[in-house]
Amino acid sequence: MASTGSLSSLGRIPPAVPGPGNGNQAKDAPAMSTGPSPTTPPASPARTWTEVKPQRRSAIPEGLWLRCPGCEQMIYRKQMEASLHVCPECGHHFRIGAAERVRQLCDPGSFEAMFTTLMPVDPLKFVDLKPYPDRLLAEQLRTGAADAVRAGTAFIKGRAAMVCCLDLTFMMGSMGSVVGETITRSIETATARGLALVIVSCSGGARMQESGLSLMQMAKTSAALARHDDAGGLYVSVLTDPTTGGVTASFAMLGDVILAEPKALIGFAGPRVIQQTIRQELPDGFQRSEYLLGAGMVDRVVPRHELRNEIARLIDYSGRG
Repeated sequence: MASTGSLSSLGRIPPAVPGPGNGNQAKDAPAMSTGPSPTTPPASPARTWTEVKPQRRSAIPEGLWLRCPGCEQMIYRKQMEASLHVCPECGHHFRIGAAERVRQLCDPGSFEAMFTTLMPVDPLKFVDLKPYPDRLLAEQLRTGAADAVRAGTAFIKGRAAMVCCLDLTFMMGSMGSVVGETITRSIETATARGLALVIVSCSGGARMQESGLSLMQMAKTSAALARHDDAGGLYVSVLTDPTTGGVTASFAMLGDVILAEPKALIGFAGPRVIQQTIRQELPDGFQRSEYLLGAGMVDRVVPRHELRNEIARLIDYSGRG
């Protein structure tokens, strides 16, 4: 019989490995591996809880709801737009642009735009925070309009009229040379064709970047309105929020009938400037349409959903329809 040592030398029996304190104790032999030794995966970097937690998707798309500045209630945007951009809770009238105003006032498909080739220029080379031409280009790209006015012939509940709307979305509806020229041509067209004239004002006043040229539009539009009045024409002026500055000081307050939307800001200088000048507390509702109605400067305060009917009724009364 072969000895233990000879079997160990043949590789059949692994030799005993002496353990600590006892030479006859043996440890298990390590397992044999035929493939490459596995590598230890690198430790993943520590992550915060916000990274581990799955992102929750909002079930409500952005922009569906907005807070009314009048009653501070959350209102459904589509419901507000369906109400002619009036809050269904408190009746607050949101500001709108010229395109939306034309859509609300005129019969569908009846508006024919005029004077669309008039373009603003920069004869004064005016520069404030940036050059005036750059500011104009940025506004034109943002709004898609050439300037802050939209004019043309239309029908209002079947009554023919010359309609001119200032555009608050374009440089706050400020009156420059193009706005003044468009309004003047609209007045002259109404006079020549015997049409009722409807001008919807919403403006911050004369355009600063055109300096004296913008102030000249006050005299030009007022003179055209005088000729329109001499010819027996009807002029309905609609004041919306806000109507201030040189627009208020010229054509906006020269209407045969002056209508105003509820709680519209109407004035020349702002209430804060007036209060600092006279050093007195101003009454509640100062320079709002209801206050001006009580002072005799506005003929009627008309909610937006009644405006079409009111203008059509005035055209019928004048016999210009």
